[in-house]
Amino acid sequence: MKQFYIRCALSMLALAAAPSAVFAQNNVVGTWQGTLKPPNAPPDRPGLRIVLKISRNADESLKGVLYSIDQNPSPINASAISQNGSTLKMTIAAIGGEFEGKLSSDGSTISGQFSQGGPNQPLEFAKATAQTAWVIPEPPPPTKPMDPNVQPTFEVATIKPSDPNRPGQSILVGRGGANLLTTTNTSLHDLMIFAYGIHPRQLIGLPGWAESDKYDLTAKPNRDGVPNPMQLRTALQKLLEERFQITFHREKRELSAYLLTAGKTPHKMNATQREGNLPGFGGRGPGSIMVSNATMPEFTDFLQARLLDRPVVDQTGITGRWDFTLKWTPDAAQLAQLPPGVTPPPPADDAAPDIFGAIQSQLGLKLESTKTPVEVLVVDKVAKPSDN
Repeated sequence: MKQFYIRCALSMLALAAAPSAVFAQNNVVGTWQGTLKPPNAPPDRPGLRIVLKISRNADESLKGVLYSIDQNPSPINASAISQNGSTLKMTIAAIGGEFEGKLSSDGSTISGQFSQGGPNQPLEFAKATAQTAWVIPEPPPPTKPMDPNVQPTFEVATIKPSDPNRPGQSILVGRGGANLLTTTNTSLHDLMIFAYGIHPRQLIGLPGWAESDKYDLTAKPNRDGVPNPMQLRTALQKLLEERFQITFHREKRELSAYLLTAGKTPHKMNATQREGNLPGFGGRGPGSIMVSNATMPEFTDFLQARLLDRPVVDQTGITGRWDFTLKWTPDAAQLAQLPPGVTPPPPADDAAPDIFGAIQSQLGLKLESTKTPVEVLVVDKVAKPSDN
């Protein structure tokens, strides 16, 4: 009888130990680190080191925080993270990122795919120990906003021809904690569209070189802090009018336009996790855009300046700043605007909807066509930029 009791007790102990072993193998809580190779990066370029810290909230749900320690080491919170068996899924709305991976049987690695609006990229995380953990640098101090009551100008500015062999285009403000405005591969046409917040159809009378000649611009405000969108645009308008000797007049013309309105159900955008008073728009290939810290008027400005064939008017009534990623199938007109050397993606079986369907299904908003009087800028005089 005694022997039987001991055998039963040993069997119960074995059964009790099995779930603990499985839990240990499937436990994703801890610090993970891996290297991500950016798309189209040269073979000799090192990858970006990514640190992922996973913990549990009070309700036992998972919480994820990422650090791209070779870029800006500021923490980036995952907007959603879940585990089903050995499968981990994570969404990082602030950067338009998604990750799905499998935890190894010994719980030491998570192998999967990362996407940020473009093609999937392999990413393998290894569980860090006290000896192997990478040092996470201190994040830069928060950028100081410019006093909203001042009217800045650009006291120092250089405008020079762009390198014709360099791909891509950018307009950046406050990069690296400074308050510089820097642009690459931008034409006068591009700069005026940005400075005046208009659609290309609202800009009339520019000569051909104003669209074909590309410039790199660097400009420093005469006030401390990062300007808000209105301060930035006003300062850039003054700079362009002075350096390109621009004069123009305004007219009202009836144009086809789009109205952006709120849908019948709550929208699907995430409140921003970024600080600052400027939005961010990052392209991840044709048919994909990552938006961060943007108001609805700023989003409509981007739509009309970069993506759509007519002006866009915000009538959503939505306030605040938002993060989201939009994926759609570009139409022929949008593909025709691709920069040289950028090829359109091949057709996919699970292709995204057009931009109208994507805005409705992914954001919960609606884009409708209409006709309305719109102000246009008619250029009377312009010249190539004066010397720096």
